[in-house]
Amino acid sequence: MSNTLVSKRSGALVALGFVVSVLSACTTSPTGRSQVLLYSDEQLAQSGVQAFAGMKQQTPISNKPVTNEFVQCIADNIIRQLGDNADVDAWEVVVFESEQVNAFALPGKKIGVYTGLLEVAKNQHQVAAVIGHEVGHVLAQHGNERMSHSTLIGVSQEVVNQALKANDVQQTPAIMSALGLGVQVGVALPFSRAHESEADIIGLDLMSKAGFDPRQSVDLWKNMNAASSGQRPLEIMSTHPAPETRINNLNANMPNALATYNKVKNKPNCG
Repeated sequence: MSNTLVSKRSGALVALGFVVSVLSACTTSPTGRSQVLLYSDEQLAQSGVQAFAGMKQQTPISNKPVTNEFVQCIADNIIRQLGDNADVDAWEVVVFESEQVNAFALPGKKIGVYTGLLEVAKNQHQVAAVIGHEVGHVLAQHGNERMSHSTLIGVSQEVVNQALKANDVQQTPAIMSALGLGVQVGVALPFSRAHESEADIIGLDLMSKAGFDPRQSVDLWKNMNAASSGQRPLEIMSTHPAPETRINNLNANMPNALATYNKVKNKPNCG
């Protein structure tokens, strides 16, 4: 048998093995959307834990008890709705001193909230909408999906793999970006917008189950839009849906969310 034939057969077997591995990684998100997830829960948790450790070293942490208790109370109520992941003590919640109007959640049960968000989210319900949204990303395994998609379109994950092996907090930006907490222009953009919309709906459900008013999620995005003074890129060039799109999406799902919210007897009072 010629070397060329052996090479072709070997290549075909490798390709077949790759296809089988991709097919075996096919699953569905909490909303029923098809996904391909190539990475294990352990790999994702490791990346999240390491990135969060880097964030705590690189970004000042709030030392204001009232602020920390307020955010912790909201996060705890959201976490209690997570079924198998509802162990409040297993999650770490940190408030970072930063003007960023943002928050994030990472695999490995980590939640970060920037104090800048608390200037725009005016009450516990609006903060709950953001935390629910960010936890929604984790529940739907969007970080895994983003990394898997990057692998499938030929974007190497070697940088991230090396960052994890080095256990170097200076590599935090590379890990965060790979998990989707960065900007990627190109073919991945529509997937990012799909993830954001899906996380909005999951977050709406979580906040409603926790007893936070889901109608405040719409007010939150009105505040977000006002805070940006209209200085946003066109939606087609953004990884996030426009506020108007998000509001329409939330309103379309509001009847079910309100029905859930109205059934909650002991609603939170986080101050």
